[in-house]
Amino acid sequence: MPASTALSSTGSTADTPGLPEGVDERKFVVALARGLELLRAFRPGDTLLGNRDFVARTGLPKATVNRLAYTLTVLGYLRLDEALGKYALDAGVLSLGFGLLAGTDTLELARPHMRALAREVGAAVSLGCRDGLDMVYLETLRSETALTLGLASGSRLSMLTSSMGRAYLAVIGESEREALLAELQASAERGRAGPASMAAARREIEAYAREGCCFSFRDWHEDVNAVAVPFRDPRDGRWLVLSCSGPASSMGADVFRERIGPRLRALARRLGQAR
Repeated sequence: MPASTALSSTGSTADTPGLPEGVDERKFVVALARGLELLRAFRPGDTLLGNRDFVARTGLPKATVNRLAYTLTVLGYLRLDEALGKYALDAGVLSLGFGLLAGTDTLELARPHMRALAREVGAAVSLGCRDGLDMVYLETLRSETALTLGLASGSRLSMLTSSMGRAYLAVIGESEREALLAELQASAERGRAGPASMAAARREIEAYAREGCCFSFRDWHEDVNAVAVPFRDPRDGRWLVLSCSGPASSMGADVFRERIGPRLRALARRLGQAR
């Protein structure tokens, strides 16, 4: 569940938006969901967060945040900097991430193809999946000459402004997509992105049927252009997304539409058919 849909302070999920349809609330553990929201509050570039940051980003009451942060520290998922009174992610989170990456056979298969494409086009090629209202990088491979932002495994991107997020939205079912877009709209109204981002995302979603991919031209970052293509993981059926990004100052929209897009679509088809 994304951080934008904080659980009610009463512990009930009855008034909580964003839960997938069909969730059995009798089996849903609210306390666990809240603890995971604290971990998800960390964003790329964050090293330390305090209780005020957690409250602002999750919407949870301060007393609840205090208890959750203490519990996660005892369990080794957070580390308290006592001098600053703030928390950093600890080794427990890293071990979970390594477990995910080690168990992703498709990632192992994709790496050499991603590396070859990165070298061919002189850009960065990434593989990611959805996490809440964001997309998270599983892997990024760059050419030796790639001049783009150095996002690494575990980095998160806005689903609205990134090509990767738009590609994911384009291929999921209509009802799920509209529910996600409603959440993203609510998040945008709280300042994460403006109405222009929502409009641009909808345009790319609609264009996917024609293009076979989604683009982000200076939308996610003022000097980054990108293209993304989704495919189903042949092993577990979930949607994964390939993307390629580069500096907008030297790699214009035509490069991504005419040169990189077709190559990325071909790679996605190969990975989606692999067994």
